[in-house]
Amino acid sequence: MKKIPIYQVDAFTSEVFSGNPAAVCLLEEWSADKAMQSIAAENNLSETAFLVRENDIFELRWFTPVTEVALCGHATLASAFVIFHEQNWPEKTIRFQTRKSGQLVVTGKDDLLVMDFPARPVQERVNPPGLAAALGVTPLEIFSSAEDLLVVLENEASVREVTPDFAALNRVEARGIIVTARGEHSDFVSRFFAPRVGVNEDPVTGSAHTVLTPYWSEVLGKIDLHALQISQRGGELFCQMAGDRVKISGRAVLYLAGTISV
Repeated sequence: MKKIPIYQVDAFTSEVFSGNPAAVCLLEEWSADKAMQSIAAENNLSETAFLVRENDIFELRWFTPVTEVALCGHATLASAFVIFHEQNWPEKTIRFQTRKSGQLVVTGKDDLLVMDFPARPVQERVNPPGLAAALGVTPLEIFSSAEDLLVVLENEASVREVTPDFAALNRVEARGIIVTARGEHSDFVSRFFAPRVGVNEDPVTGSAHTVLTPYWSEVLGKIDLHALQISQRGGELFCQMAGDRVKISGRAVLYLAGTISV
């Protein structure tokens, strides 16, 4: 029987029971994809991250309960937190090698973890059939991006009030749906729905901010942005445009540490 160290970390928050929980599993070598998918399904969190150390770089993969994904921000933040604080990583920077999003770098800065991700700007205005009805809203604008759709609403209250029909939303051709507006106490707010990958609503979504940051940076005319994801759990992010990259910063806190027996 194999023993796998596992940690559960609440990301984009400094308090447990808020932010976005992610599981982090430390492997000595890669397990079969089916086994990792089974572990992610058993964890039943929006993402489980799996890490294998190769010298000074950590190979990183992410699984929802139903599928592997190309990029996950909060589970990357959680992974960096575990390496820094539970594995006592001596450097200020951690490098992750991913299969579909290249190399990702996370740097510790005071009490923040700063992730360096590729920006994913919106591409064009679109109007997918059934989207507005599935969300129950009248969007100001809808844009496509590399994987997700960006739906811009009138104000923060409109974002809070969205109550999707998830069966209908599952029929919309996109990994996920980002709903956003200007914030009342932040530069912008958002929520993220992704029933197609097994996550009806993700509490806090780092990867969505690779789309949100370039959009709001252009709209607001600034490169440093304060963001709130206003899900039930809620989370806080600090975003910065850096050329064709986005720096996404946040805090994290450990909820549990244990061992999986498989």
